[in-house]
Amino acid sequence: MSGDPVLFERSDGIARLTINRPEARNALNQAVRDGLFAGFREFIDDDASQVLILTGTGNKAFSAGADLKEMADTGLKVPPSDWLPYLGRNLHTDKPIIAAVNGVAYAGGFFLAQMCDLVVAADTARFAITEARWSRGAPWAAPLPWLIPPRVAMELLVTADPIDAARAHQIGLVNRVVPTGDLLAEADAMARRIAENAPLAVRAGKAMVYAAAERGWSEALDEGYRIFEPVYLSEDAQEGPRAFKEKRPPQWKGR
Repeated sequence: MSGDPVLFERSDGIARLTINRPEARNALNQAVRDGLFAGFREFIDDDASQVLILTGTGNKAFSAGADLKEMADTGLKVPPSDWLPYLGRNLHTDKPIIAAVNGVAYAGGFFLAQMCDLVVAADTARFAITEARWSRGAPWAAPLPWLIPPRVAMELLVTADPIDAARAHQIGLVNRVVPTGDLLAEADAMARRIAENAPLAVRAGKAMVYAAAERGWSEALDEGYRIFEPVYLSEDAQEGPRAFKEKRPPQWKGR
């Protein structure tokens, strides 16, 4: 329902998860966090959904981060491991996830964009790790130097200053920047392109990128071959060349 703190919808292999608390700049209170967990799990468990778009309602905020008023009321100290969905830690999926950043992505909002596999940003979006301003922690930013230059990561962490979408694209944090009014259409187009591809190959590609980040060059190459071997041996691997030869769209089975 439109009044729910998080909205989940799916169609034609594409799911969309929307943080729906625009009156609070889509801040991550308990209701939003619970809704995100539920939405991610629904996507993960849905075999028909090949890709997910994560976004926020409105054009001011993707998410401004944790609800500091709620945090002050609860006296939260060290957040528990299940405080917020963290793909690769407390949730796992081999299906791609796209962040469609429609406004500010601060603190926990920055984290949500960072943990996605791909990021499309409105030209009005801004990104910041603001925790240093409020003496909070950002341990989730540990993988950031893998995504962007280490000195830029250092600057973001110790100054808490925001960067705009153009700078985020320049440093490699963002894949594409588009006018605000085109954001969801661009994210949908990217999602459709992914959903059209062979699902086993897409998922293996995602797995290989993350595996390479954790290994040296030679070990990463060996792991890449290991990851893709089941793709080569699949029915879809025969269907692709056959469809090309017969000049028709491939019919993927995911096996």
